[in-house]
Amino acid sequence: MTLRGNCASEIYVPFMDAVPQRLDAELERRVQRHLGAHARIGVPLEGRRAAAVAVTLLADAEERPCFLLTRRAAKLRAHPGQWALPGGRVEPGESATETALRELAEEVGLHLGPEHVLGVLDDYPTRSGYVITPVLVWAADPPDLVPDPHEVAGIYHVPLAVLERPGVPHLRTIPESDRPVISIHMLDTHVHAPTAAILYQLREVALHGRDTRVAHYEQPVFAWK
Repeated sequence: MTLRGNCASEIYVPFMDAVPQRLDAELERRVQRHLGAHARIGVPLEGRRAAAVAVTLLADAEERPCFLLTRRAAKLRAHPGQWALPGGRVEPGESATETALRELAEEVGLHLGPEHVLGVLDDYPTRSGYVITPVLVWAADPPDLVPDPHEVAGIYHVPLAVLERPGVPHLRTIPESDRPVISIHMLDTHVHAPTAAILYQLREVALHGRDTRVAHYEQPVFAWK
């Protein structure tokens, strides 16, 4: 299922000039400029596995600038039913960019070449043993998306304005860690790290040009395995 423009009731725009109003060439240049100036931090694997996700910018049916979010299929062995960005393990011989584009095609049927890549955010190390590289992808006017039913239960176009609402990000403490757990409220739920951490850095770095770091933000305990 593909939902387009399904978040109108959640959008709150505190400062109109801070929120992109259209997915246009001006926004594309803005994101590329900010990513180009960002001193990206990579994380050594140190026994973990390399992974990559596609942080895909695209428009919804109302022409609002959005990012692409998926709900993982309920029958997956790892993290079933969780909210995620399209992505997966880096295969031998692949770069993170190649992995992100391959997973985008496999999971939601969006086939894009490397010319659609805008840049890369900081690596995020997960509790489950991965180092995730977020690859920003520009998909101005994609065709209808088709989820792989074995991996994806739903595809969602979430307006970038959701990231600008008060209370983003939401941070809380847990007894199991001295690091703050990060989440972002959207789609009538809380989306947690690693997705929430990556989306927060999308806002801070790609949209606002602020060198905000996110690797220190914690995941909820249910995502540690």
